[in-house]
Amino acid sequence: MEQNGQRRWLVMGPLMVLTLVVGVVIGKGWERTGHASETYEELKTFSEVLTQIQKHYVEEAKVKELVQGAIRGMLATLDPHSAYMTPEMYKEIQVETKGEFGGVGIQIGIKDNRLAVIAPIEGTPAHKAGIKAGDFIIKVNEETTKDLTLMDAVQRMRGPRGTKVVLTIQRDGVNDSMVFTLVRDTIKIESVKSKLLEGNIAYVRLTQFQEQSGKDLAKALKQLRDQKAQSTILDLRNNPGGLLTTAVEVSEQFVAPGKLIVYVKSRDGRKDEYVSRVKDQPEDYPMIVLVNEGSASASEIVAGALQDWGRAVVIGNQTFGKGSVQTILPLQDGSGLRLTTAKYYTPKGRSIQSTGITPDIVVKAKAAPVVKPGEKDAEGKPHKGPESAPPPAKPGDEGASKAPGAAGAEGAETSEDDPQLQKAIELLKTWKIFKELRPV
Repeated sequence: MEQNGQRRWLVMGPLMVLTLVVGVVIGKGWERTGHASETYEELKTFSEVLTQIQKHYVEEAKVKELVQGAIRGMLATLDPHSAYMTPEMYKEIQVETKGEFGGVGIQIGIKDNRLAVIAPIEGTPAHKAGIKAGDFIIKVNEETTKDLTLMDAVQRMRGPRGTKVVLTIQRDGVNDSMVFTLVRDTIKIESVKSKLLEGNIAYVRLTQFQEQSGKDLAKALKQLRDQKAQSTILDLRNNPGGLLTTAVEVSEQFVAPGKLIVYVKSRDGRKDEYVSRVKDQPEDYPMIVLVNEGSASASEIVAGALQDWGRAVVIGNQTFGKGSVQTILPLQDGSGLRLTTAKYYTPKGRSIQSTGITPDIVVKAKAAPVVKPGEKDAEGKPHKGPESAPPPAKPGDEGASKAPGAAGAEGAETSEDDPQLQKAIELLKTWKIFKELRPV
């Protein structure tokens, strides 16, 4: 990655880890557009309105708040991912990819013009409470989210660790709204989890594309190959994205050198291509990628590249469809703008924006029983919420000795409770059987 004032390219999901995280580029600032006179004429009207408000509004209005409100409104007319960031928010977005966040662990975006949960982060307050991918947040602390920008929604859900935030959720298939009282916490994310399944199948779950995720993935794959792994399942479910450079690093561990992984195209038609730069040919073992509606942006880049090159079979549900790139432009007062500047495309030229990646084999996740917050399950225990994509056990954990596909220490589910993972395991076993067939 390039730093020190140069551009730093990132592509992330339209999400919130109790802070908004979207696909971004860190840039130097504004360039002259050649329309200075036209812009000046329009700014005269803006200045006149500002003056009239200061003179005649019923209460004293602060200029700074008025200008910031105008900026937010201006950016809101563009798209859901363009927004104004206060100095505090601008500082936070530059450290979000380090893997530690403050909040309740919700990744959110705008879908169908509503504030939607892309995915809860495993092990966080939101995940433990039972908030699910696809939920719509209609209120935050009794205040409606209608017409809220993503950044405004973030600010409402932020707060010190140990404080509470109340979210009112509308869930498809549930008539009544659901109210969740969450206690904010420090969110630490382990982006790569792995283990060996039966049949020498390497299972690697990637939860986000952080700075070290590419290296962590390479280390995990090497350990699994040392354990005689003969095929791989890459689980990108509920992975909302992260760094574009990391998406490339992940992809090039599976595709041949010199292969196009993704390209970014701006308004003027300029293309920036990202190709695999590995020196050695990756091992050509059978591979499956798992995706769902919580897989967005960088996850879609990886799934799309492996699918386009015929390197892996993609299994699961249609992905989220976040295919735009944002540029972070720093302003003189320490604040910043996040502006949509380009779209990214798969090697075959597919735009993912608003469409997503269509799996080669569509397998729906197991429908979880609807249990409202505060209710008890069939065994009389407080309900903690289902896991749509159960995390694997770490090597050495108690969960590693459970049935193949077990969720490990955080759950007792097996691959039988996860039809998408079960389908992947069955397909890889069949793959091996057909490969070993020989004519009599």
